[in-house]
Amino acid sequence: MTDKKIRWGIIGPGSIAKAFRGGVNGSEHGVLAAIATRDPSKPNLATDFPGVRVVHGYDALLADPEIDAVYIAVPHTGHAEWAIKAAEAGKHVLVEKPLALSAHEIDAVFHAHKKAGTFAGEAFMYRLHPQVKQLIELITSGAIGEVRMIQSSFGFSMGKFQPQHRLFASALAGGGILDVGGYPVSMARLIAGAAMGKPFADPVKVAGTAKLNDEGTDDWAAAILTFENGIVAQVSCAVMTNLDNVLRIHGSEGRIEVPDFWFANGNRDQGLGRIDIIKGGKTETVSVNETAHVYSFEADAASLAILQGKQEFPAPGMTWADSLGNARVLDQWRKDAGIEYSVEKSTNRINTIDNRKLGPNTGVIPKRSIPGLNKPASAVAMGFEDFRTFSSGAILLDAFWERGGNIFDTAFIYAGGYTEKLFGEWQKSRGVREEAVVIGKGAHSPLVYPDVISKQLTQSLDRLQTDYVDVYFMHRDNTDVPVGEFVDAMDAEVKAGRIRGPFGGSNWTKERMDEAIAYAERTGKTKPQALSNNFALAEMLDPIWAGCVTASTPDFKQWLIDRQVTNFSWSSQARGFFTDLAGRDKRDNEELVRVWYNEQNFGRRDRAIELAKQLGHNPIHVALAYVLAQPFPSVPLIGPRRLVELEDSLKAFEIKLTPEQVKWLEG
Repeated sequence: MTDKKIRWGIIGPGSIAKAFRGGVNGSEHGVLAAIATRDPSKPNLATDFPGVRVVHGYDALLADPEIDAVYIAVPHTGHAEWAIKAAEAGKHVLVEKPLALSAHEIDAVFHAHKKAGTFAGEAFMYRLHPQVKQLIELITSGAIGEVRMIQSSFGFSMGKFQPQHRLFASALAGGGILDVGGYPVSMARLIAGAAMGKPFADPVKVAGTAKLNDEGTDDWAAAILTFENGIVAQVSCAVMTNLDNVLRIHGSEGRIEVPDFWFANGNRDQGLGRIDIIKGGKTETVSVNETAHVYSFEADAASLAILQGKQEFPAPGMTWADSLGNARVLDQWRKDAGIEYSVEKSTNRINTIDNRKLGPNTGVIPKRSIPGLNKPASAVAMGFEDFRTFSSGAILLDAFWERGGNIFDTAFIYAGGYTEKLFGEWQKSRGVREEAVVIGKGAHSPLVYPDVISKQLTQSLDRLQTDYVDVYFMHRDNTDVPVGEFVDAMDAEVKAGRIRGPFGGSNWTKERMDEAIAYAERTGKTKPQALSNNFALAEMLDPIWAGCVTASTPDFKQWLIDRQVTNFSWSSQARGFFTDLAGRDKRDNEELVRVWYNEQNFGRRDRAIELAKQLGHNPIHVALAYVLAQPFPSVPLIGPRRLVELEDSLKAFEIKLTPEQVKWLEG
């Protein structure tokens, strides 16, 4: 193919780095060019890495023009940081498992490499050993009939609990689940997938447990994975218990046993690849009889993928989807076990995922003025009620901030208050409260009463770690209560300084808002100045949730124009209606059909598709640009769960719709 070899550098000169050195030396397409260390005087560097150039500092290696790709062998907590920094430096990476601490972190790593056009792979080197290919062939050929159960373990004993050791310390993401649990999980998913004719399978259910030590990390742990085809896998791992470390695959006609599959029944230098097939009381042992260095296959596969311009391993190596699926299982396993590493908590995670101080609040999102608000506000607001850990939510909050976003949509009811708690921890750790615009919401059904507003706002402010919100909405309306009583309750909070910007109703009718404004003008109270109703290019035909109100009708839109009331629009992109999820012939999504399907909306969708083609964008970008282009203060709420979704939404700012285009889209 080519005589060119990938020039590898290593970050972190530990024992696993030595093993990879052996693999690269035995590979066909790679060469070890340098190793980076923060301490060049470290003993044994010359003997462990003979003839290899030593670079002082990890950043220096990433800046080295003589390096094509980097093997990241630092402790778990540094994987995401250096993998992202490598992408920014234009370097390909092979990251020792686990690729990062969670699926959210891994997704951020892949996002960085996708943008950079570089290769990123998770170093489960056993996946590239010829033994795995042979094992898959045995499964797919029906050597033991129908696969029914899988048992897989990887456990050893350190003998003594050492709280500062990387295998135990919470600050270093210690414990067995992350260090070795990924091996049995990845193998179980590989085998379940092979049984279904797929590269891998993700379980439909995970149930995990663990014995925790004084650091709060796991000494030993086990989990049950259930797959859609009925296969059940029992996986276990340990750093304080010697497990049998045998992969067992039970089928309808026999079983397969593979000892120490991650080293092909060998060690870090060589594994011949032993597989025992047990049927009818007889055992047949097969082997690939491979004598090459066990890490050479991984080094070659990564090098070859880079030379071919690929960004990920081919199967059965860990593809990006495979790594993400594996991480989601590990996330659920440690959630069930009650493990949150101290390094993931807000008191310690004060920097961005790539370990930098949060950048300035500038970027592609422009600022605008909002009536009643005394600080600049971003043109879109971010909702983030889906996040359940600080470390996962902070990735999106940091990214939104650095792209210019500063409006954050929270509510008393979201995730039982966790959204507010997460934001409070984030703004405190980042020191951005005065620049941020915080939307608070309270009084959701059935508790829609005036006295609830103050009580819930008190709890919300405690969670948010602040003494005020910038914008406040009642989450629902209760027309059995005179509107003046609600205005009085919110006006009292304005006078107390706990609401410092506009307030109003979420899911209120224009008639109710008129009545509230008239009451305030008549009594000298603060006037409601904002709404948070659905508004989108597609008109909501049936409420998504009980009590919801749309402002997308022609008469409501005209009211917003006449009143110049700010509308913070939820479901501003019509929840997938402008993507391939919808279509006149696609009726499998009950919500889409019920809420958005009629010919008027499909006509608007058709025109959005046509205009998007003309502009070189996607219809979803046109749909968001439509909400931004209204002749009244219109602030769409967006709810990305991943960085790629955030980046995609922000492409709407590349589109500036004219009033004529807005009218044409509406038809």
